[in-house]
Amino acid sequence: MNAQHESKSASLDSRQYNLASISTLTAIGNIESLKVQLGAALDAGLTINEIKEALVQLYAYCGFPRSLNAISSFMQVLEERKEKGITDVIGRDATPVKDSSDSYERGRKTLEMLTKTPQAKPAPGFGEFAPRIDAFLKKHLFADIFDSDVLDFQQRELVTISALAAMQGTTGQLQAHIGMGINTGITIKQIKDIFDIVEKTVGKEQAEKAMTVLSNLNK
Repeated sequence: MNAQHESKSASLDSRQYNLASISTLTAIGNIESLKVQLGAALDAGLTINEIKEALVQLYAYCGFPRSLNAISSFMQVLEERKEKGITDVIGRDATPVKDSSDSYERGRKTLEMLTKTPQAKPAPGFGEFAPRIDAFLKKHLFADIFDSDVLDFQQRELVTISALAAMQGTTGQLQAHIGMGINTGITIKQIKDIFDIVEKTVGKEQAEKAMTVLSNLNK
């Protein structure tokens, strides 16, 4: 949070830019452009495991088909680079989780950390109506996936914001994750940089919709 207050004008660095680009292209299913971007991301210093982690996380936001297609494409890119004599850095594995507490509670606490808001059990509204989806959200997404420290929370929110901004019909979720992203230290300038990527990869209309969400959040 201190970094956010110190620099409202900080732009995405190369690694962040590539993570955001991979996420938008995965979310819209643009495989050919994604393959090019995956190579660029490796060249920019992202490790194989970091990219894999982002693609796995994205299934929770844009579905198994898009995530699996992106992972298959990544495998192809790695094989092609290997044939060219390029050795890519695998990167570190996730640190084993030592916390053996209930995964729902771990996920609920992670969500409280990201939102800086107490999280009721179950979540009001959808969680009371469909307790299973509330359990999946807390146990799987915010515990099983977010427990992996291959990506930190700020990187994960960067991935999520990028995907949600690229897709239609996700205004509520985008608004929520912009708030979470800011809580992790993502700057307003970086969010606008993400929307610039959306304009290039998806289109101006979609980027403007995302910008409207940001503008409404700041009112």
